[in-house]
Amino acid sequence: KVLAENDQLRKEADDLGPRAELDYWKKKLSKFDYLMEQLKSPDVKAVLGVLTAAKSKLLKKWRALDIRITDAANEAKDNVKYLYSLEKYYDPLYNSDPVSMVDAIPGLINTIKLIQSISQYYNTSEKISSLFVKVGAQ
Repeated sequence: KVLAENDQLRKEADDLGPRAELDYWKKKLSKFDYLMEQLKSPDVKAVLGVLTAAKSKLLKKWRALDIRITDAANEAKDNVKYLYSLEKYYDPLYNSDPVSMVDAIPGLINTIKLIQSISQYYNTSEKISSLFVKVGAQ
C-alpha cells in the first residue's frame, strides 16, 4: 500500500511554499524508515529463512519489494538532506519583508542549482521545477 501511494502523482495546492516540500519528504522518510525497521526485525528474518529453505517462488517477489522499499527510503532520505540545506535560504521568504528577502535569493538559487547537479534523486526537471514553483509561491 505504501509503495502504491509512493507511485501516485502528487496533488498539491498551487500556493504551497518550500516548507511543504520538506514536510512531504520528511513524512515519506518516516514511513519508509519504519518499513525498513520492520524488514530488519527478527520475525521477518525468520520468515525469509523459511522461504529460502523452502526455495519458495515468493522470494523473488519479496526481493523486488525490498528493493523498491529501499530505493524509496533512500530517495526520501536524500531529498530531506538536500531540502534541509535550503532551509536557511528560504526562511527569509517566510519571515521577512520583500525588501529584506532579496538578499537570500541568490543563495537560494545557487543551492537549488547545486542540489540539481549533485542529488541522485532530486535532479529531474519535474522536481526542480516543482521546487521553484513553491519558492515562487512563497
